[in-house]
Amino acid sequence: MSDRAPAGIVLAHGDLAAALVEAVQLISGRGDRLLALSNRGLGAPEIEALLRERVEATGAHVVFTDLPAGSCSFAACRILRDHPEVTVVGGVNLPALLQFATHDELQPEEAAATGVDRGAAALRLLPGAPRGR
Repeated sequence: MSDRAPAGIVLAHGDLAAALVEAVQLISGRGDRLLALSNRGLGAPEIEALLRERVEATGAHVVFTDLPAGSCSFAACRILRDHPEVTVVGGVNLPALLQFATHDELQPEEAAATGVDRGAAALRLLPGAPRGR
């Protein structure tokens, strides 16, 4: 990690956020653009408090969560009342984070939007993958 504050926070269940940020670092060397947080062992109020503290401490403008309708996303959306400058992206994947992390010439909100497009475009059934039962 560099001394620069992260532009985005990845908040997910278990070790997923750390694994995604580590993969971004291994692939692009830009893992310093992201801060990984876990909801492990935390209830809704604690997740929200942790996220709020890290947004305020880092100045991050984007929060990526693993599930669009999970506890991490609910906490991220609750902090929008006090931090309307924050963009929340639910259902994040590795292609979305790579796009975001490697485009710091863009405003964080724009980099997040291009990340969403890249992440959605990356989902596909590969040739030869089993279909159905």
